[in-house]
Amino acid sequence: MTTETLSPCPILIDNEWSEPQTAETASVFNPSTGEVIAHVPMCGADIVDAAVESCARAARDWAETPPIDRARVLFRYKMLLEEHFEEISRMITREHGKTITEARGDLRRGVEVVEYACGAPELLKGESLENIARGIDCVTYRQPVGICAGICPYNFPALVPMWMFPLALACGNTFILKPSEKVPLTGVRLIELLVQAGLPPGVLNVVHGGKECVDALLKHPKISAISFVGSSPVARYIFETGTHHNKRVQAAGGAKNFVFVLGDAEMDKAVPGMIDGAFGCAGQRCMAASTAVVVGDAQKKFLNPLAEAAQAIRVGATDRDPQALMGAVITREHRDRIVGIVEKGMQEGADLLVDGREVRVADAPDGFYLGPTIVDHVRDEMEICATETFGPVLNVMRFDNLHDALESANRQAFGNGACIFTTSGKAAREFAHNVKAGMVGINVGVPAPLAYFPFSGWDYSFFGDLHVQGHEGVQFYTRTKVVTSRWFQPGEGDIWHKD
Repeated sequence: MTTETLSPCPILIDNEWSEPQTAETASVFNPSTGEVIAHVPMCGADIVDAAVESCARAARDWAETPPIDRARVLFRYKMLLEEHFEEISRMITREHGKTITEARGDLRRGVEVVEYACGAPELLKGESLENIARGIDCVTYRQPVGICAGICPYNFPALVPMWMFPLALACGNTFILKPSEKVPLTGVRLIELLVQAGLPPGVLNVVHGGKECVDALLKHPKISAISFVGSSPVARYIFETGTHHNKRVQAAGGAKNFVFVLGDAEMDKAVPGMIDGAFGCAGQRCMAASTAVVVGDAQKKFLNPLAEAAQAIRVGATDRDPQALMGAVITREHRDRIVGIVEKGMQEGADLLVDGREVRVADAPDGFYLGPTIVDHVRDEMEICATETFGPVLNVMRFDNLHDALESANRQAFGNGACIFTTSGKAAREFAHNVKAGMVGINVGVPAPLAYFPFSGWDYSFFGDLHVQGHEGVQFYTRTKVVTSRWFQPGEGDIWHKD
């Protein structure tokens, strides 16, 4: 087995890259091989403060920069992202473990947010009304909130950071990016290209780290807004701590997404939709199809072809095997956690329809692999029903009718996504109207919205008021100023005026 070359993992302050000498570092792995590929510095409050002060120095000039000029930086950035698209995609595969096709999708969806943010002059327009009273007019302006920070997860090394900083910058804010310490290299490369596109010094700075770094961001008095994506317990902590320190917070959490299959569904569409939803990115996404809700006759028609399709998925080292359809999970500890959840489900009475625990990849024996796993006869009261597995594990729940199935799904704490496969418009309408989830798919396995719609999680899947992406993203990164004006003729309204 070849030893991989260690990659640098610097911070950025004032457009200067450096590798700080921190007391602690964390290892970054190639999940396909299990090898260490970088050491990430675990920054403390001192480095965070230096990044904040850099943002503060740049804030006024960037806020006064015309929106069209900010957009031009993003246009140049978009072109650089396209030029380096394959390079970045392979970087994602190396440090995350997803397939090259999935990595390209990760980056493409991020680039779409940049494209959306390039519309800043249109997105930032306010409203106006003439003569709200005689001779009095009213207008609204969208102004930046100030210094913003983004705290990112590992599962989408390109998309999630680009959910955050392009819109924040387009709206005139300065920004501090903290990539996940598990996948920091992609984030560093993204920002190298942004600097190359002409972003002025201090407008965006990069720090790395764990809880100490996060807490410094949450509590710093000069930071006005925090964007976060991660697990729900941490999202709640981010929201409560950030708002306690008078910050605007959007904190997207985890999920347990239910995908319904009715007896009238087109099974040749439902099976691949479920397979992609459950096992794409090795199940490490908050929009993963976590639970197949099989209703009525679908129990006879759907489960056997589903199991066959899952067993046919080739698991392999995605950085070297172009035929691999699924890669490793992010760390050995995460793999062991997933296996523990599956085994707890079996102890509580569930059955294994497909067992991926013993999968082996011959040319990468030390990679963090777990094959597609399908757990059948899951019930409401089981821990596996309510726990976000965040891996290639699909639960199966069986119901006789749609009403009972909906009641079960709506009892869950999460509210990210829910889907249905059916040819019945009536059933689809009933489902879309009644299911308690912010993103709904009809004959779609993963209902993640594009850049111009909000990523609209509900309940335990989101903490805050304004979601990422779309107009809600613009609203989050701006605050509204209302100006009411009246202009007098000479002497008009002047009680001291004398002829």
